Amino acid sequence: MLNSTTKGLLIVEDDPGLQSQLKWSFEEFDPLIAGTRTEAIGHLRRERPAVVITDLGLPPDPGGSSEGFALVEEIMDFDPGIKVIVVTGREEKDNAVRAIGLGAYDFYQKPIDVDMLKFVVERAFRLATLEQENRKLMESQAGGHPDEMVGSCPQMQDVLKTVGKVASTSVAVLVLGETGTGKGELVKALHAQSDRSDGKLVTINCTSIPESLLESELFGHEKGAFTGAVNRKIGKIEYASGGTLFLDEIGDMPVPLQAKILHVLQEKKIVRLGGNEEIPVDVRIVCATHQDLKQYIQGGQFREDLYYRISEIVVELPPLRERGGDIVLLAQKFLQRYAAQQDRVIKGFSKEALKALQAYNWPGNIRELENRIKRAVVMVEKPTISVSDLELDALSESYVPTLLRDVRAQAEIEAITMTLMNSKTLSEAASSLGVTRPTLYNLIAKYELENHLAGKQDQNA
Repeated sequence: MLNSTTKGLLIVEDDPGLQSQLKWSFEEFDPLIAGTRTEAIGHLRRERPAVVITDLGLPPDPGGSSEGFALVEEIMDFDPGIKVIVVTGREEKDNAVRAIGLGAYDFYQKPIDVDMLKFVVERAFRLATLEQENRKLMESQAGGHPDEMVGSCPQMQDVLKTVGKVASTSVAVLVLGETGTGKGELVKALHAQSDRSDGKLVTINCTSIPESLLESELFGHEKGAFTGAVNRKIGKIEYASGGTLFLDEIGDMPVPLQAKILHVLQEKKIVRLGGNEEIPVDVRIVCATHQDLKQYIQGGQFREDLYYRISEIVVELPPLRERGGDIVLLAQKFLQRYAAQQDRVIKGFSKEALKALQAYNWPGNIRELENRIKRAVVMVEKPTISVSDLELDALSESYVPTLLRDVRAQAEIEAITMTLMNSKTLSEAASSLGVTRPTLYNLIAKYELENHLAGKQDQNA
């Protein structure tokens, strides 16, 4: 259920038939309808909706996109926190990227699948709600802002759906992914959407605390339990009771301590160091790691029984380099955040900067992207962030791929995948790629992309 404090949906569409369809499809949101940019701005100022769905082709330029872009800019000037979802045609990828660069939250391509669009809208409302509820807390914790879980690539759509399904359950969740991919942010989203959101989210990084102190940090200790234990200490597990305990980098937890964590998961009880009393705890434990736990199990570095206990649901976050347009989505989010923090007026990214953001390999993933945007916001001297502000120009020029065939193969895979996603038939996809249907079939088989063929075969094939 959406929080009642965040409401209001504005649909901007000049086609009367599509207006009626969308109004009926989103009737639970009691949507406002506008057919022009002027009408939309009027609704915006009177009602201040949390989410806006807009077509780019609006009168007096229904065949172009100038009015749609102007509307996105006006909305962002009015309130950068409004979630704008831009609806584009299949051949308008550049327009979608440009809209994101101007500050739009997400984009959706025609033809409209109401169920999928509703999923995007509901996610936008949830994000607006979380931002509203946590704004003061976020402002009071310098550098502690939870990242918005944004993403339009298939991998992130699957991740977001999984989070939505398991958040309110009690199943054990294991989050996998490279360093910097946002595992901690996903756990924050999981906790925020759970029935335990009123409780604490307590995080402990298993690599940042010396092995000799980690057990005391987790379980606490009684006075006199060891030299220096002059007072009773409540451990992280006990402190998190009623909420969520996030064990980050659990793959690096010492094996003897793994046995005690397994006991907590099974018995829901702890014993402080130096104590005898079993203390009941009601805590959901969520774990994350960038390590290969199955390989660790084979090497005796991780308990197999603990692995199966913490991995009832496994969520794997893709590296940023595999997320396509999400790079621009995240970059815009970071730009809005740090521009507000630094009280800077920055319109967006130059076209060259947008291209550089998408071309770069991002070995440090989201964490590196955030750091580059933060630095650019502080150092930029113009209203638009350039490639040099991001310090990506020299990196792009110096990067030389090891194997050219690998680069070509990756480019072909991305082109075929995106074209299949945005084509109704295989003939249409082949035509868009400039190849014959047999050639496309061969490429699909070569790169094992058969799972993208659902519903794409021509009727006369």
